[in-house]
Amino acid sequence: MCRFLAYSGAPVFLEDLVAAPCHSLIHQSLHATEAKTGTNGDGFGVGWYGDRPEPGQYREVRPAWSDENLLSIARQVRSPLFFAHVRAATGTATTRANCHPFAHGRHLFMHNGQIGGYGLIRRRLEGLIPDSLYAARVGTTDSEALFLLVLARIEAGMAPGAALAAALGDALALMQQAGTSEPLRCAAALSDGETIHAVRWASDGKPPSLYVCQRPDSVVVASEPVDAARECWQPLAGSALVTVRAGTVAIAPFEVGLAAAA
Repeated sequence: MCRFLAYSGAPVFLEDLVAAPCHSLIHQSLHATEAKTGTNGDGFGVGWYGDRPEPGQYREVRPAWSDENLLSIARQVRSPLFFAHVRAATGTATTRANCHPFAHGRHLFMHNGQIGGYGLIRRRLEGLIPDSLYAARVGTTDSEALFLLVLARIEAGMAPGAALAAALGDALALMQQAGTSEPLRCAAALSDGETIHAVRWASDGKPPSLYVCQRPDSVVVASEPVDAARECWQPLAGSALVTVRAGTVAIAPFEVGLAAAA
């Protein structure tokens, strides 16, 4: 399973969370403690918002712990909202196009988990992506396909949380039609540069870990606590949507149903 974090608050250097803490994301790329695999060395990525509506992005296939460019960028870039992700591949190629976070327009998206039996449903799942967004599909992961399905629902007027549930419902319906017994597991984060929406959900009740840490000047949503201040890090419930905007945190139940369109 991958590991990720999303930050919103007073502008900080990416280094402050990605590299500096005792259990930073770079440390988790070698020593994750709440994942099936302790090593997440199949690439990494950071995406951040600055003075433009569209986010900046740096992704690479090298392990996060061995990329000196990541350390340099994290030391110099300051942002009020950013994503960072270290990848453990689940069956698709280790390429830059498959590294998270994914960006399109003003949106960033990253995912930890799996669509069970993805190889059986990939073609049909991609067929649900509208032509207007299909050209943005440059990789082969289930995560990127989910991202584009979410964007399609948002462009159609759906709220982000509902769009996330609908995209997962698309995948779940196709999985059931294909007869796969593997689960759909998801921890994911989506942002438009102002708000972060993060979900934790699984069809078998065993979703990837996800925590929320709220401080007076910031909020972090992460797969694992990145520092020793354990009292701050609250685990997100198994079927929950957390929305972070302007220092406020709202947590609501998150339900996924079978999508009729699938």
